[in-house]
Amino acid sequence: MQIGMIGLGRMGANMLRRLARDGHHCVGHDLSPDNVALLRGEGFQASTDLDEFLALLDAPRAVWIMVPHGKPTEATVAALAERLDAGDVVIDGGNSHYKDDVRHAALLAERGIHYMDVGTSGGVWGLERGYCLMIGGERSAYERLEPIFRSLAPGHGDIPRTPSRDGAPGPAELGYLYCGSSGAGHFVKMVHNGIEYGLMQAYAEGFDILRNADSESLPKNLRYDLNLPDIAEVWRRGSVVGSWLLDLTANALQEEPKLESYSGYVQDSGEGRWTIQAAIETAVPADVLTAALYTRFRSRQEHTFAEKILSAMRKQFGGHVEPK
Repeated sequence: MQIGMIGLGRMGANMLRRLARDGHHCVGHDLSPDNVALLRGEGFQASTDLDEFLALLDAPRAVWIMVPHGKPTEATVAALAERLDAGDVVIDGGNSHYKDDVRHAALLAERGIHYMDVGTSGGVWGLERGYCLMIGGERSAYERLEPIFRSLAPGHGDIPRTPSRDGAPGPAELGYLYCGSSGAGHFVKMVHNGIEYGLMQAYAEGFDILRNADSESLPKNLRYDLNLPDIAEVWRRGSVVGSWLLDLTANALQEEPKLESYSGYVQDSGEGRWTIQAAIETAVPADVLTAALYTRFRSRQEHTFAEKILSAMRKQFGGHVEPK
């Protein structure tokens, strides 16, 4: 299939590369001349001019947006609404709020343009590992674009099959899932990121306790000088707390056991806040996720080793760099 990608940063460019590897015809657009030049140097068609980019796509066009949520996404959707034709499809693969998706879908529907929202997880590792995709929008548009989703997704890989699942592996087992109408994909991804906050916080606090096991406030016979990189490594192997986040933590600690280069200033990209808002709107208790979000707020005032662990994990999976 042919696909156009708006936003050729870390994720957008790698998604194009993964799609091209699987035989899709990929065209890119970015406001940065450097990003465009890089993709052109790899043999892709790419342009800094939106109209030129759209002219490179055949009707009906499929345009995937990978830009920051908020004003950049709003401006991009508005620009596409003015330029696309009935039957074209816009896919927002960024971290937009699900309520914005409902509004965008209605705006584009007035012009006969289809809209899909795709929660995309995989970060800087997605080129090789694939991207977990949570998809919302019209079912017919999903079915039309399914070859794109299948190519981006990780595939079955070597993950053992869940007991009692039989027959041919479905999309969920391959790493992509149609979740429902407009906004459903980003809603599922929002909750995914809220859970991520809680998991990260649990690891961070645990390693902070281990690091302080030799505190002078403890009796000498109860002090332990523990090797955190080795503990992370042994937990990766057969432990009930094993996960990809733990893999990334082990990697960060192996590279820098004391995490000296991290301040512990932990950003939040928005999805954690939205998850808590959704919990409030539905009267669902979310104690752990709320506490994890508040810890990120506090980290900007004072920093602990736990916050350094959180910051290191964010850099490992998403390439997020602390503000200076």
